[in-house]
Amino acid sequence: MTVLRIAALGAGVFAALSLLSTFALPETARVVRTRTIAAPPATLYALAVSNRGYQRFNPFASTDPDLAIDLFGPDAGVGSGFHFAGREGSGTQTVARAIEDRQVTYAIDMGVFGQPTQTIHLEPSGEGTRVRWEMESPAGYNPVRRLFNLVVPRMMGPTLDRGLANLAAAV
Repeated sequence: MTVLRIAALGAGVFAALSLLSTFALPETARVVRTRTIAAPPATLYALAVSNRGYQRFNPFASTDPDLAIDLFGPDAGVGSGFHFAGREGSGTQTVARAIEDRQVTYAIDMGVFGQPTQTIHLEPSGEGTRVRWEMESPAGYNPVRRLFNLVVPRMMGPTLDRGLANLAAAV
């Protein structure tokens, strides 16, 4: 065997092991933020379940003045949503599930950048409502997405914090 063939074989083995090692990474990135907001669950739910209401606390709208939003579907409830296009991406966000005064789940489709879900949980608290906003980003068998999911919590944590602050300010 020549030195060139040995080097090529070594590079191939290294590349294969590198690719396979990504499957040891978590399949889903999960980010959770919580805040107590001085408002009843029904008030917060009404904003969260509405495509127009969501825009009052949309965490991306407060950092991207050129964010384009195009509402679709019913004003509120399952199927209510919007198309978005801005600095941080484009896609759709649709209310996929709603449990009155308790929970709203959004299906987000960003095309090749994935289909994360976000859920806002509302729980009555002595001082108002404990709001838990969580995001899950599945990677499936895509090794690039699995690598990207390592930085998702660092990227999305501040975004969810900003959304909770915006929600508190909206009420």
